[in-house]
Amino acid sequence: MQPSLLLPNTMSDQTIFFVEYLVYPREVFSMIFAEYKLELLIAIIMIISFIYLYMKYLKNDFLAAFETSYVKRIALFLPLFLILFIGARSSFGHRPANSSDAMYTTNRMVNEITKNSPYNIVYAIYNNTKKNTLAQYGHMDIKEAILRVQTRLNIKSIDNNFPMSRLQKSHFKTKESKNLVIFVQESIGYQFVEVIGGEKGITPNLNRLSKEGILFKDLYSNGTRSIRGLAGLTAGNFAIPGKGVLKRNKSQNDFFTLAYALKPHGYHTSFIYGGESRFDNMKGWYIGNGFDEIIDQEKFKNPTFTSPWGVCDEDLVTRANDEFKKMYETKQKFASVMFSTSNHSPFEYPTQNIQLIDGVAVKSVKNAVKYADYAIGKFISLAKKEDYYKDTVFVIVSDHNVRVYGKDIVPVDMFHIPAIILGSDIKAIHYDKITTQADVLATALDLIGLDLTYPIMGHSIFSDKKQNISFMQFHTSYALRVDDKVAVIRPGKEALTYLYKKPSSYLDKSNHLIAIEHDLELEKDALAFVLTLDYLYQKKLYKNAKGTLEKPTKI
Repeated sequence: MQPSLLLPNTMSDQTIFFVEYLVYPREVFSMIFAEYKLELLIAIIMIISFIYLYMKYLKNDFLAAFETSYVKRIALFLPLFLILFIGARSSFGHRPANSSDAMYTTNRMVNEITKNSPYNIVYAIYNNTKKNTLAQYGHMDIKEAILRVQTRLNIKSIDNNFPMSRLQKSHFKTKESKNLVIFVQESIGYQFVEVIGGEKGITPNLNRLSKEGILFKDLYSNGTRSIRGLAGLTAGNFAIPGKGVLKRNKSQNDFFTLAYALKPHGYHTSFIYGGESRFDNMKGWYIGNGFDEIIDQEKFKNPTFTSPWGVCDEDLVTRANDEFKKMYETKQKFASVMFSTSNHSPFEYPTQNIQLIDGVAVKSVKNAVKYADYAIGKFISLAKKEDYYKDTVFVIVSDHNVRVYGKDIVPVDMFHIPAIILGSDIKAIHYDKITTQADVLATALDLIGLDLTYPIMGHSIFSDKKQNISFMQFHTSYALRVDDKVAVIRPGKEALTYLYKKPSSYLDKSNHLIAIEHDLELEKDALAFVLTLDYLYQKKLYKNAKGTLEKPTKI
């Protein structure tokens, strides 16, 4: 949904998000008013002052311009027009300058400073309405692209018509399969979680729970938006070029989700969100793709606390616990995706429930993360008191980092996020190999004890097919990482290869990508991922080879 919604890393990112979120004026402007009162006041005073000074001192000068002869006006206009035209074109070459010409260095901030903000806004509006053109990334036969992706991911399809679909047998097969709860955390990056290298004192509950289950120490998000993370954690796919699948026309029905896999086994599936689920088309996408029930803000009666983005996380976990308890009592299998709201600008939450961090503003990301961590602890504490806990697999995972920043062309370290899988009989493991959100979903489905057919673009960490790989989308750039080698592809530019050097700590803000000689095969594979993801979407091939979705029962 947002990388701290309107606080992205670069001006081009800001422009894209600004344009996309204009369709949600209530949420955006309520957030702006809540967090930027002083800035808005100053802007209003400046506008009023300008109007006053103009009307008092310059109005007559403007009217006098109409008394100038047309011949003189034209004579003055021509050189002025020429200067403006040269400035707008910004090039004496055969093509005018555009945003891609601002790629002077691998330092993105230097590149972004050279751009014209009004032009960026107009271009973002244009780019947001036109169809995505893959040709800007490069060309490759689609059969070769699919084969490259299958090889990199170590996936062998059971049906040539559905390239990713396969039968995955559980490593934990049981007579009675378990329930599944995926609690997606808004914008919690690794830098807030001590147990994976972050700052101390912000997430005591995550640190404590990491000793009770599977801790993913080197997990990377799909992208920088919540819809990318939700797609990865619900459908197990990577970020396709252009808009996320939650908002794309061809993925509103018959697009694989965990509901698709579990419905034949009698599971009731739900999406529980404290805000308005129409945001980013979450409601439409989840219901259209097999989920039985949506519980969002309007269904929370008498919430204890409400922010511009919805009810607080504490209300969310209390309601979810009640729902799971009721279903378990009726012997109804369930799988649910929960989505938090509290760690979100303007960072409003019940401050009385946590010990605020010294030296940090009350309405700050660190305190908001600490409150989100408090709600996580409360949720697991509530669940442990109920009978359903022993028969449920719990996943706590972030959608993306709070704000993606850094000088690298793709700031890989800022895609690093936490995840923990808990359960009554899950042994404590610290898994330190590279993982993706698709791997987290595959691992969770493995742990519930069912043999499943699915097209998830990842593997359970208990599978010998698991690869040390991640694929990250950053605005229009994509990075394919295999071990510590990273290939980056960008529209209209040559592919590049880097060696990734992990930060020495969360305070290390130096460059982490070191340019090395081109790895042509890795760069071709990165292109193959982009082309294959788009092809699977366009041809509606990201689904199971067999089976159909049932109609939803409740909205």
